[in-house]
Amino acid sequence: MSTTLLPPAQWAQDEFGFAQLGDQRRDQRLIKIATHLATNPGGTLPQAFPDWAELKAAYRFFGQRGVSFETVLAPHVERTRQQCRQPGEYLLIEDSTLLDYSAHETAGLGVIGDGAGRGFELHSTLAIEVKAWTLEARPEGAVVGLFAQQCRRPRPAPEGETRGERLSRSRKSQKWAAEIKLAGVPPRGSRWILVADREADVYEVLRDCQEQQVDFVIRSCQNRRLADGSGHLQTAVAQAVVLGQTMVEVRGSRGPAKRTAMVEVRSLQVTADGPWRPGQWQEPLSEMGVVEVREVNAPAEISEPLHWILLTSLECTTWAQAQRIVGYYTGRWWIEEYHKALKSGTGVEASQLEHADRLEPLIAILAVVATRLLNAKMLARSQPDSLEAGQSFGPEMLVLLGKKFGSPPGGWTNRNLIRAVARIGGFIGRKSDGEPGWQTIWRGWQRLWWMCQGANLMES
Repeated sequence: MSTTLLPPAQWAQDEFGFAQLGDQRRDQRLIKIATHLATNPGGTLPQAFPDWAELKAAYRFFGQRGVSFETVLAPHVERTRQQCRQPGEYLLIEDSTLLDYSAHETAGLGVIGDGAGRGFELHSTLAIEVKAWTLEARPEGAVVGLFAQQCRRPRPAPEGETRGERLSRSRKSQKWAAEIKLAGVPPRGSRWILVADREADVYEVLRDCQEQQVDFVIRSCQNRRLADGSGHLQTAVAQAVVLGQTMVEVRGSRGPAKRTAMVEVRSLQVTADGPWRPGQWQEPLSEMGVVEVREVNAPAEISEPLHWILLTSLECTTWAQAQRIVGYYTGRWWIEEYHKALKSGTGVEASQLEHADRLEPLIAILAVVATRLLNAKMLARSQPDSLEAGQSFGPEMLVLLGKKFGSPPGGWTNRNLIRAVARIGGFIGRKSDGEPGWQTIWRGWQRLWWMCQGANLMES
């Protein structure tokens, strides 16, 4: 069973029990803090610790030597990587998000946005185990955890920096590629597939994936030169034969609402030239597949019809294979859902800690809590009639839900459990409402926790 489905105390022990913070008392305090934050996600320590002595101890913890983002997150990342070494197919979905603390009086933050904002850049690689495929060639999966995560404090580029100087200094894309090397080669029977947006279309990332035997599906950003001198990638794929047409769900976070697009799909195999790096030209990339996904007959009000060019190490010469590549890339929405779980679910941007050094380890704990919340919501979608999610709530919460809404005939399935929690948070649950969002789920979770606390006080 996934650790995300365990009761809070057991979950915290499994995720952080092997932390090495330099003192056994700190290790135990980390487990206690993680238990409270998993029980009452909300971003601020006073919400999670109503008892003043416990709250004071938590504040002390985040100011102690040896307590950092990396040391707090390390046991969870190691557990995730070990689980990904078991037989199976795993998507390693990579993306960045900004954590904005501009309105807070927190010292030591980085520069984000247009330069006026203050906060962190969080780069995450989320591991999802593929459990099944739908008839539309879309993957269904369960959260394993964070395969890697980096919390950066961005600094502006040096004024007057030349292109040569920029290429010479260490770049964040090189750090992402380094994580692939640190994880090692996947064992036989275990397939790792890196899924990422255009910012991962970097030579070092593609090269390291090929060297480490990690498959990839990455959206192209560079119109790369082809190694045989036959032109450029975008022109070549546009001239390829159409393999077929399919429907793709477009999830717009900004602009138009979610919609379904009809697309035509092309594919071909290419060998791309290596780029220039200070000192020499790089070796060509080994032959890889290219899949173009282009929307046809887009509605008049859509200013930018869907258009993806996907680079992949997987076979994509047949229609069935190309459909799978499209399916892998549509799985990228899980990392976007993870960011929503982190921001709206755990309230990571609500903390008022006074220095970035103290804030970073709290972000690390909440980053792991967010994987727990995400898996509960995913199970409600992918396995709505199963009963796993109820194990993470505990009997007290289930009794309270039963008293408020009545016990469902089939038991507390993943779907009706999440919907019941969301109803406590203000979700109405009409047929036209769709599935609940993170804000109503979080509000419901928080109110349900306080209801449990009140019930316990009445009985004591």
